[in-house]
Amino acid sequence: MVNLKLNNKAVGTANSRPLPQALQAYQMIEEMIVKGVLEPGAKFSEKVLSEMIGLGRTPIREALQRLATEGMVTIVPRAGILIAAIDITDQFRLIEVRRELERLLAGRAARLVSAEERNIFRSLAARFREAGETDDAELFIPTDRQFNARIAETANNKYALFAMSAIQAQTRRFWFLYFRRFGDLKKVCEFHAKMAEAIASGDEISAKQASDNLIDYVEQYTRRTLDALCVA
Repeated sequence: MVNLKLNNKAVGTANSRPLPQALQAYQMIEEMIVKGVLEPGAKFSEKVLSEMIGLGRTPIREALQRLATEGMVTIVPRAGILIAAIDITDQFRLIEVRRELERLLAGRAARLVSAEERNIFRSLAARFREAGETDDAELFIPTDRQFNARIAETANNKYALFAMSAIQAQTRRFWFLYFRRFGDLKKVCEFHAKMAEAIASGDEISAKQASDNLIDYVEQYTRRTLDALCVA
């Protein structure tokens, strides 16, 4: 099996401290699912996943429990781990919930942002623009993950965070599978950058509007994707 190593792009943090192994395992397995390395419908064991990513069974098990909660995998007792299929039409239900939750979190983050966090959000905005200008999906994915995590931490609402985690995981998976064919990376990066800048400025109204603009684009892109696939 290929031993997958962590890299700064994939799982780096703002302060560069090592991540807990369970979180490392979660991010690595989620990324393999998002990128299709672990294909929908495929079945794996904890042992195989442990060998693939080079981490022990305990952090693998913790990561799989979280992924199961998010609907990315199904744990079948004594049979293994089944990678969940993608339901394209279900994306619209996800977007409906995501719009309200993300708007709430963006507004709270702008209202509660600290001086240190303002700099972090500005840095994230710059990274989004770099990913858009260079057409770098490998930079966008971890930047998006860190952006979502920072918003959740700044907004300080654990209930909204819990609800958003499954939605964001499914959204990343859908994005990676279809975005190259039907989306515009530079445009989506700019929407994210403007949202990050609005939060950094402490402008609650602008942050909510930027969130709405991003979700409007996500909905349009999802509809184009579904229409194209139906025609095909």
